[in-house]
This record gives sequence, structure tokens and C-alpha cells, in this order.
Amino acid sequence: MGLRLKIIVNPSSGRERAKSNVEDILAYLSSINQLERADICYTAAKHDATRFARTINPEEYDCVIAVGGDGTVNEVVTGIMQEGIDIPLAIYTSGTVNDLATSINLPSEPNDFARMLLRKKTSRIDCGKVGDYYFMNVLAGGLMTDVAYKVPSALKTNLGPVAYWISALADFPDLNRTIQLKITANDVKYDVEATLFFVSNSQSVAGFRKLMTEAELNDGLLDVLVLRKVAYADVFPLLGKLMVGDHIYNDNVIYFQTDMLSIETDADTHVVTDLDGEKGPALPVNIECLHKALKLIVPDEEDVL
Repeated sequence: MGLRLKIIVNPSSGRERAKSNVEDILAYLSSINQLERADICYTAAKHDATRFARTINPEEYDCVIAVGGDGTVNEVVTGIMQEGIDIPLAIYTSGTVNDLATSINLPSEPNDFARMLLRKKTSRIDCGKVGDYYFMNVLAGGLMTDVAYKVPSALKTNLGPVAYWISALADFPDLNRTIQLKITANDVKYDVEATLFFVSNSQSVAGFRKLMTEAELNDGLLDVLVLRKVAYADVFPLLGKLMVGDHIYNDNVIYFQTDMLSIETDADTHVVTDLDGEKGPALPVNIECLHKALKLIVPDEEDVL
């Protein structure tokens, strides 16, 4: 008996290669008689992926495949978490930025991905929760953290990762724009003038592969990084440390791990968060780590040949 797949696709992701990649995956599975059923849903608007995911019957499918960038994955995760659907999740990376995929080396070639599905190797990983929202990789706020959802889809399709850098550079002159944050996490409290902050479940964030150097996907903890107000002269030396993962002991950086925290700011300051590349709730927020809440299909050493 072959695989029974529910596939949720953002057709504009990966410079519009997503649809052809899905066709290649299905063609490979069919060629070796390992495909019983494939129901494909294409997104056309925001929240479509969440709506599709919420209707999944886990008894009808072996897994759900999210095809797109971090934002598409976030919507699928939100849908299954909101409905309490415990079904294996596979992620096919066709978006502009895919931090989680980078962290666990998910295969990008269709045939390799298909072989990963066939092995059905899964791992329970953590999921972040903030109010009625969920995030698989990162919650962020502050300077340049809104780039992912402000960049027009057409620009991301045509330029790929370059689109993010173009948009981010527009914010660079505002380096002195800071947020007064109050962060409480168990017995830890910070009152800090910050440029930006990240709360993450994986090591790779915003394209930096080792931004959260201590992060593990299933340790029951979220990794928190806060960048204090930084002088222009300190920016490029700090970027160099970020590139090699040698930044968490820098005086401008606060870094710690926790299973829950709250973040707030001044009452007259409006700060909207980013959840895996999608617009999230505004501060104040209460965040918790849901330990091993998701069943993720993962590769092993034989998946990429």
C-alpha cells in the first residue's frame, strides 16, 4: 500500500517552483508504486493554509506536507495545533527563507524528499505558543524583524533572498530606534533598551545558521536573544560574530533559555511581533514552549544520496 498524502502548497513560493516540485515528488512515488492518494490544496490568500490544515482527518492520511516558506509552514502548524490534530508533518522547502529546514538539513531535491517520506522517520519537536498563535521556529520584534511579511510576494518571487536584504537596508538608518522592553522569565527579569529580540526553537534564525547557539528542537526550552541599543561603530564587528556563532557573550547581547516568558513595553509604544515570517500579535505577549507537541518527519543519513 502506498502513501496517503495531504499536501498544502503556496504556489508562489520558491520563485513559483513549488507546483513543479510537488509534481516531481508525486511522479517519483508513482513510478515505484508507493503512492495511494495525494490531495493537493493550493493557497491563494493569507490563512488559506491554516484553513486547509484544520480540516485534516488524520485517519485518512499518513502525513501532511507543507510546501512553501516559513510563513506557509507556520500556517499549517497553526491549523493542526488549533484543532489538536496529531499527524506527522513534512516540510518541503521552496520559500525564500527556510530557517527550520536549514537547522535539520531537510532534503531539497524532490526524489530525496520522496525517499524521506517513505522511511517515515519522525521526531517529536517543541512548538512555541503565544495566545492563540503558534510558531515552529521564531517569534521576533524590533528593527528589521518585520521584513518577512512586509516584502511583497512578487518581489520575493522574482528576487528571492535578495528581496529581504533590499527591504532590510531601508531600516538601517533607524538603528537608534529602540524599544524599552520588560522581560520576565521564571526568576529572570530584564528591563532593557533593545534594538530587536528573538524567541526561537531552532539554531537558525533570519538566515544566521548559529544565531541561537544552544537551541535544540526538543529540549522543552525556547532560546531568547535580545540585542541592546548598538552604536553604529559596533554593528559590523557584531555581524561578524553573528556569522560564526560567537556573539552570545557580547556585551550588547542578552541570551538565555526558558520554557515560558512574558515581554512587554511601554503603554504608548506599539510593537507588532513576527511569527515565522508572518505578522503576529502586538506586545505585551506571554509565550510558552509546548514540549514535543509536533511530530515532524525528519531525514536520516541515507535520505540524500
